[in-house]
Amino acid sequence: MFSTDDHGPSLGIDFGTTNSSIALARGNGVVDLVSFPTSNATTESFRSVLYLEQQKHASRTQIKGFTGPQAIEHYLYAEHRGRLIQSLKSYLTSRTLTGTEVFGRRYTIEDLISRILTDLRLSAERQFGRPILRATVGRPVRFVGADSVEDDEFAVQRLRQAFLYAGFESVEFEMEPIAAAYAYESTLYHDELILIGDFGGGTSDFSLIHVGPGVRGRGRTAKDLLGNSGLGLAGDSFDARIVRKLVSPALGSDSFERSYAQAPDRPGSIIPAAPAWIYANLERWHYLSFLKTRNVAEILKSARARAQEPEKIEALINLIEEDLGYQLHQAVQRLKVDLSRLESAEFRFRDGSMDLVATVERSEFEGWIAEELQSIESCVDTLLTSSNVSAREIDRVFLTGGTSFVPAVRRIFESRFTASRVSTGDEFTSVARGLALRAEEAHQRGR
Repeated sequence: MFSTDDHGPSLGIDFGTTNSSIALARGNGVVDLVSFPTSNATTESFRSVLYLEQQKHASRTQIKGFTGPQAIEHYLYAEHRGRLIQSLKSYLTSRTLTGTEVFGRRYTIEDLISRILTDLRLSAERQFGRPILRATVGRPVRFVGADSVEDDEFAVQRLRQAFLYAGFESVEFEMEPIAAAYAYESTLYHDELILIGDFGGGTSDFSLIHVGPGVRGRGRTAKDLLGNSGLGLAGDSFDARIVRKLVSPALGSDSFERSYAQAPDRPGSIIPAAPAWIYANLERWHYLSFLKTRNVAEILKSARARAQEPEKIEALINLIEEDLGYQLHQAVQRLKVDLSRLESAEFRFRDGSMDLVATVERSEFEGWIAEELQSIESCVDTLLTSSNVSAREIDRVFLTGGTSFVPAVRRIFESRFTASRVSTGDEFTSVARGLALRAEEAHQRGR
């Protein structure tokens, strides 16, 4: 039996910057996750990507869209690559980036996100055998790029519109760290005061909350949530540092025009071969597809002609023209995973005209991300101070999300709360599980 009211099942959707997942609460704490097919298996973590390609049929050309695992498979094996669009959630706060043109057709950000959400909804309907019209949806405490409450509200409204475009009739939003708290609470036999750390691709969010069977039994109140905090950086920000230190120099970020080689004694002649803003966009790997424009192509063609090291600019041109953002992201991810297990690891990115191999020490990587680590520390400390809670009062710290595996991130919490009080679990699906349990609780209260 479904846990449901007149409005449908208790469904939770975690639409993430990098990965998404869906969960259904069936009652008595039982939660089912949607499984998504891949070429040789199934996965409960759906990549939040959209791939658009042109397909010619007789006398007409059609734009075909694929999402999740299918998007990546079509992209990797396409003879003529289309457009792979990633990390769409990161654009929701931007009032200037409203959309993009693909193969001569204009798409809004809401349109693009809705393509992914539609496939998520249809997958849930196939697995659960009934229409999905409403859901409880996760949102970060602070969206990427948000500088105010108004920015966050703007992002929520855009995300709501995308869900409506995708065929949902109603969506309720819940903070992602609160959802993770619900997932952790389902494992408890006693009450605890917990600190939840939810690390996504684009955001890091924290909540202090009382949870447990006693809290559920008496009924939750606003006083159970002692505080929230968040910041718009996480795994993608760590990726950006790797790209800046390892990849961009190999693509000409430190290269100059030939005029500098001819007159190095004249400071005014030190002119970068290519504009810095291109490399800034390269660091945000999901922006790479937006660099594939006629204007950028002309800029880089001119830069290549003037550069001291034209082969590096040529490699940059190839990276953009071939839309290799996914491959670059995978290489960066492999390095982060390896450095989470090992004291040193090898970075490899070989594609087209680029062959980059470098050994990276974990301590070196931690130096690159020191500023981001400090921001996370400050955010946690500010939450404790504003909530008037000391570290020793916290019974448990529950970390979720891929970035929680990074040793330097774990040390932030182990140094404040001791290693014995820090735990992790279901790093990529706990938010969806918690959202489903949150939806179930709301349905039961409404009866």
